[in-house]
Amino acid sequence: MTSVSWTKALRDFEIFLRAERNQSEHTRRAYLSDVRQLASFLDGETRGPKVPCKTTTRHIRAWLVELQRGCGAATRARKLAGVRSFFRFLVREGEVPLDPTAGLPLPKTPARLPRPLSVDDCDALLAKAPGPAPSRPRSESQLRMDALRELRDQALAELLYGTGIRVGELVALDVRDLDLRAGEVRVLGKGGKERVVPLPALSREALADWMEARNRPGILAEPLFVSLRARKDPTPRRLGDRDVRRVLKRRGLAAGIRDRVHPHRMRHSYATHLLDMGADLREIQELLGHASLSTTQKYTAVSAEHLRQVYDRAHPRAAESKRKRKGRKQGS
Repeated sequence: MTSVSWTKALRDFEIFLRAERNQSEHTRRAYLSDVRQLASFLDGETRGPKVPCKTTTRHIRAWLVELQRGCGAATRARKLAGVRSFFRFLVREGEVPLDPTAGLPLPKTPARLPRPLSVDDCDALLAKAPGPAPSRPRSESQLRMDALRELRDQALAELLYGTGIRVGELVALDVRDLDLRAGEVRVLGKGGKERVVPLPALSREALADWMEARNRPGILAEPLFVSLRARKDPTPRRLGDRDVRRVLKRRGLAAGIRDRVHPHRMRHSYATHLLDMGADLREIQELLGHASLSTTQKYTAVSAEHLRQVYDRAHPRAAESKRKRKGRKQGS
């Protein structure tokens, strides 16, 4: 066993996550950030260990107590999971004798149901509505760029709602992953698992319009969704997660949707609306790329809550019960 430094251990851990675990860039970045935060905390301690092999369970507990001041239970649970993965790796490599996170329970997180958009809100979000009038005259090239951006954003939003793919999966798509003739898209999900997701007709139309407008036939290795800002480098820049979030936020505001619109909410909406229309839970699991059926089952609770709300609005007995409760409150 060697007293490997935090810097060396983090470098080896990053290689392990990428090469052996095939973790996404987002997951690698989060895990490494969590371990660096722990190392920074321990470095500030008077008797804090300067190398990972000297870290004890007492040190980890002190770090978790410090996190309570500014982090919720879900964030603390995620950070502990990242640090636990780090020390398990070091134990496997023989760099530390024992895992200091072993036996530490994950903070209890309150159960939260997904919050999908309504079907009407999704329709409004995807409607091809004209944008606000420009404050100053636009040149012909600017107008063409505006039209191209609208086609891209329309295709992007249609693909998210029409397939339920994760935002990380969407921005990783290349042109070659799309087969409009067969009506399907090949997606690389978590853990490097591939799946093929069917494309609904409206998604196919929007994607076909975007591909035609790009006018770059035969370049299959290019990103499917690219930035349209002028660059000196002719190579298109792939859109990132934040770009997609900005697009959805802008469209949500333009559509008058009061609730916050973000990529994962589109995924929740896709799954919930499929279930409401009678899709089988196993089929939804395959479409979403969930490793466990229990992850998909949360949408049954969402669907049941939706049915209860429909009942309360529409059933005469429900309406009568509401009137009686209101009358009792007024009488008291």
